Parts: sequence; structure tokens; C-alpha cells
Amino acid sequence: MRHGWEVLMRPIDTIIMEVQSETPLIKTLRLDRSLDPHPGQYAMVWIRGLDEVPMSFSGPDTITVQSVGEASEALNSLGEGRSIGLRGPLGKGFTLLGERILIIGGGVGTAPLAFLGEQAMNAGMEVTSLIGYRCCSDMIFLKRFQRLGKTIVTTDDGSSGIRGRVARSREHAKKTQACINRYFKCAEGICGSCCLDPDGLRVCVEGPVIRADRLLESEFGRYRRGPTGVKGPCRG
Repeated sequence: MRHGWEVLMRPIDTIIMEVQSETPLIKTLRLDRSLDPHPGQYAMVWIRGLDEVPMSFSGPDTITVQSVGEASEALNSLGEGRSIGLRGPLGKGFTLLGERILIIGGGVGTAPLAFLGEQAMNAGMEVTSLIGYRCCSDMIFLKRFQRLGKTIVTTDDGSSGIRGRVARSREHAKKTQACINRYFKCAEGICGSCCLDPDGLRVCVEGPVIRADRLLESEFGRYRRGPTGVKGPCRG
């Protein structure tokens, strides 16, 4: 008899059915199966012979990948018909509450948020989006957000929309669900690589979606830990 833990730990074989270029460095991969994820959940993607890395779902059967390192560059180099290993969906996603939702995000981090907004709209909620990019050439999923409702765009350089950055207010922390990024190894809450100081919250299983007031007194935004566990600066 095979236990659920054993099944979860073994990657399933998945075929890339379609590759959509969003920007020169960002691609969306449509897979041959839907794992019925909740927006905000993620999968551990195994690039055979190289590495296994976490990727948020940008749709029921899609992941969106930005080339920022060896593993993500290798993943983005794969074409239609190639296979990858997949463990997921994993972690805690967003919870839809109330009648209205304000989506705030930037860059490739908007991938799970577009997915969230589509589910919110289908549930009859009013959706407003505040989306930030570095410049106009980095804009992804803009049409997806515009189909949801009112959409406000900011860019760091002012090349599109309002010049500036999106921000989160501390006074609304109890009503804010934040999807955060940390270094994952096991994705099972065992190794401790993704734990947040000082209370040891395991982002891989208790997140990556976490209520913002839990983050205010944590290390979040102050420093982060890399592959070896050594503290390093946060990247914007």
C-alpha cells in the first residue's frame, strides 16, 4: 500500500503543451494536465538532471517562469513536447472573502494574482487591480487584469501608467493576504530552510500565502536566507 506522503514526494511526469513568451525573460508554460490548484499554491518543478525549484501556478494548468538563474533559464529553454517533473499543488493559497477584492502586485509576481482575480470574478466579486512593473517592456498579463475590472498600472520609470511603485499599508495588514517568496528545498516543512524568524513559520506549508500582520514582526523585508541558510539582503 502506498501512503499519501510517498505519492506526494514522487514527481509526476508532465508534458509542456504550449510555450507563450510574455517578455524576453518571462515565459508561460501550459502543461498537459491540471492539478486543480488554488491561486497562490505552487508546484516543485523538476528539471531533469539539474534541479527542482518552486513555481507558482498562473492558471489551472500553467506556470510562468522568469529566467533569473540556471534552473529557470533551463526551464524556459524547453519547448513544446518536452517533459518536466511536478510535485503539487503545495502550500496554502489565497482565501476569497467578502464582495470586493484589491489585487496588488508587481512583475512576475502578478502571475498567481491574475489567476486569483479570475476566480474572484467568477465568484461574483468586484475586482480592482494595482499592478507595478519596472518599465513598459516588462508588463505581463495586463489584458488579463483589465478584463477583471478597474486596473491601475505603475512603472518605476514612468514609461507607462503612473510613475512610482505599488505599496502595502500596515494599517490594513489584518485584511491583507501576502504571497511571499522564500528559498524552498523539501517543500514538506521538514528541512527548515524557508522558516521565518523569529517564530519559525514554515513558508512552504503554512504559506506561501500568509496574512500580512503575521509578517510585520518577522524577518520579512529585513533579510532572507539563501541555499546555505546564511542571511542575505532582500531583493526588491
